[in-house]
Amino acid sequence: MRRLVAVILIIGWRLFLPSGTLDVRAADSNKQSLAGGQPIEISADRLEAYEEKRMIIFSGHAVATQAERVIKADKIIIYYKKDKSEAAREGLKNVGKTGDLDRIEAQGQVFVSQGDRIVTGEKAVYYQDAQKIVMTGDAVMKQAGNIVRGDKIEVFLNENKGVVEGSDSKKVKATIFPVEKKTAP
Repeated sequence: MRRLVAVILIIGWRLFLPSGTLDVRAADSNKQSLAGGQPIEISADRLEAYEEKRMIIFSGHAVATQAERVIKADKIIIYYKKDKSEAAREGLKNVGKTGDLDRIEAQGQVFVSQGDRIVTGEKAVYYQDAQKIVMTGDAVMKQAGNIVRGDKIEVFLNENKGVVEGSDSKKVKATIFPVEKKTAP
């Protein structure tokens, strides 16, 4: 039995992808950062930096903000691509530059919002090069009363497409409210 249960394209991706503010150009072969190079501000109770592992851990009430996007989680981990010798040479002076960003993971009671769009789950991973976000662990996506639930939600930012998967014991569930058409008098 296929685990792939629903492709969100059939319900119209405009429900869930940012309208006009996401700086992602599908026709452009260069990968874009989530908010076109705008800074990411992160606050938390604790910061741990591991140069050898090329990662920074923000834990305890972690909140990352970039433009109007907000990620809240128990823990946010940033992974960089640099090799060990380069990271050791440069120290933490380049923390936050998106050019060498590999991925960002949010763990534990994850809440992601942009405008009226809200996605929740237990773990979210943003993959910089693939321009993909994966939310797992009772993932729920909401906007304008519409709700999609599944075990895993994948959003492909450059393709304006998404996939919701269920599990063997839990199917994908969607509640969609049609938009009323206004007729001319």
